[in-house]
Amino acid sequence: MGEIVGAVDYLREERRSAKFDVKAMKIMWAGGKHEFEVADRMARLVASDPEFKKDDRIHQGRRELVKNTLRKVAHGWKRINELRLTDEEAAQLRIFVDEPCFIDLHTRMFIPAIEGQATDEQQRKWLPLAYRMQIFGCYAQTELGHGSNVQGLETTATFDHETDEFVLHSPTLTSIKWWPGGLGKVSTHAIVYARMIIHGQDHGVQGFIVQLRSLDDHELLPGITVGDIGMKFGNRALNAMDNGFLLFDHVRIPRDQMLMRMVQVTREGKVESGVPRQLIYGTMVLVRQTIVYDASRSLSRAVCIATRYSAVRRQFGSENGLETQVIDYKTQQSRLFPLLASAYAFRIVAGWLKWLYNDVNDQLQAKDFSRLPEIHACTAGLKALTTSVTADGIEECRKLCGGHGYLESSGLPELFASYVPACTFEGDNVVLLLQVARFLMKTVLNLGSGKPPVGTIAYMGRVEHLTESRCTVQKAEDWLNPDVVIEAFEARSLRMSLACAQNLSRFSNQDEGFLELSAELLGAALAHCQLIVVSKFIEKLQEDIPGVGVKEQLQALCSIYVLSIINKHLGDFLATGSITPKQASLAQDLLRSLFSKVRPNAVALVDAFNYTDHFLGSALGRYDGNVYPKLYEEAMKDPMNQTEVLDGYQEYIRPILKHQRRESRL
Repeated sequence: MGEIVGAVDYLREERRSAKFDVKAMKIMWAGGKHEFEVADRMARLVASDPEFKKDDRIHQGRRELVKNTLRKVAHGWKRINELRLTDEEAAQLRIFVDEPCFIDLHTRMFIPAIEGQATDEQQRKWLPLAYRMQIFGCYAQTELGHGSNVQGLETTATFDHETDEFVLHSPTLTSIKWWPGGLGKVSTHAIVYARMIIHGQDHGVQGFIVQLRSLDDHELLPGITVGDIGMKFGNRALNAMDNGFLLFDHVRIPRDQMLMRMVQVTREGKVESGVPRQLIYGTMVLVRQTIVYDASRSLSRAVCIATRYSAVRRQFGSENGLETQVIDYKTQQSRLFPLLASAYAFRIVAGWLKWLYNDVNDQLQAKDFSRLPEIHACTAGLKALTTSVTADGIEECRKLCGGHGYLESSGLPELFASYVPACTFEGDNVVLLLQVARFLMKTVLNLGSGKPPVGTIAYMGRVEHLTESRCTVQKAEDWLNPDVVIEAFEARSLRMSLACAQNLSRFSNQDEGFLELSAELLGAALAHCQLIVVSKFIEKLQEDIPGVGVKEQLQALCSIYVLSIINKHLGDFLATGSITPKQASLAQDLLRSLFSKVRPNAVALVDAFNYTDHFLGSALGRYDGNVYPKLYEEAMKDPMNQTEVLDGYQEYIRPILKHQRRESRL
């Protein structure tokens, strides 16, 4: 075939229509000028290094995929040391390598667990080894029969007073550790959570540092059985990760390998309290802040691909001989732009969680634990909200790209398969939202105690006003008033919580009532979490945001986020009397007009994510918009196209074609 004629690049014209300072928006998205410069430098470093190329993964089998990932980890570690990268730079480099692998669990679970739960002496022993990659660790909590219910774990750690050791054992089939990333083939050590048994008494689940493999030849140590759990959803995605299983057969470890920052065990087997267990909340907030940040990044990747492709793709209609750009259809905008707004909303709330982490640490150091229940509910809810929306949003973006979105070369199937486990790990989203609901019910019950609610539930202290207030919107533009928006969302959330609490009061058994009303309670928890995101987005807009037109675009995106929630959850707003049907209609009118306002800026708004073509890994999301030649190029790389005659033709196809029949049976 002759030279491929490239598609017309519409994206250049799209960028010319932008009405804001894209560089300033990039800095806002990154969290500051320094953060932008570090991320930009690392993204380009990875994209320019042929050792990090990704386009060959699409045709690799499982073994080759895993080995290729190990090679990239080794090369990345080499570059980190050669270039003397800072911890911040190294973290960004790992992000842009975009290769799910054991190192993620080592740096984001194993090390933080030691930092948060080990004594100072234990940290001095283990952290240097982990930092220097002289050991590889994973986080072995989930079992075959138990996940979110940590207190139901069955693995045991029985203290042997005579030898001063803990004996780890897997007593049942369902006690097998199952799912930990990095466990199957790579990790030399694990943080293992097991039931601590001393003198026949169960002291609950505790963490232990356990060596799994020899540091000389990587062979498993006696009494330990480890393996990979097998292929997972998607062709590539997390199949580059060695998620594993682990069984213990009376494995002995020294007593001092129990993580003893919160709970200590003496040589005599006496259980003593260490530092208050509440101090671990700081680490929890940090982990969940990272998850929310990851949600914004993954959703923005999908939105970037779908937005650029929607601007390139033309279907139906005719204008000057050209078909209509798909992005100009209101049906496309109504599905795509709320996801664009959500990506920005999640990035902003992730930035707020970063501030909250520092604030929580200050409170913990001052031994002030009063806000911990509220902070736990807030972070649990935001984790559940953002990961669910992101998983659904990636799939919606795939649909927005039509048939081409189904191709692996679009980058969207792998992105979805890699991301969707986030809805389960670090707490199943339904379970987390039910925890939020329990907290809300306790808050409602305590409203008359004289102790005003604080933080993200402060609005519940205005119960008399919010139960009687009426939305003041009279024309569509009134929905741009942040005070009107906040009050409508607060009224909806509070009234849903009050209704749930009233219904619960009719049950003599509260646990039975909670099970019966779980669907309504989930709705109340979701409403509260959406209020948090809306309020933090609006608070951000009260700040001085540099860059021509940047604040205006963020205001439009904030309103799209708000109005799309009203549109999607209209039943809640109407049923609680938070707004009227007429006000709902005005909200829809404004939403349509905001789509038109964002439309000329859409491509520039996804450019502000500052993703390289390497990181996106998508034929559809290319920066230059040259989609069709890239799709053809990727198709020609497929092994199926390396020969003209199909393998198997002689054995199976030819006999059918050459077999003479009097009449067709097909």
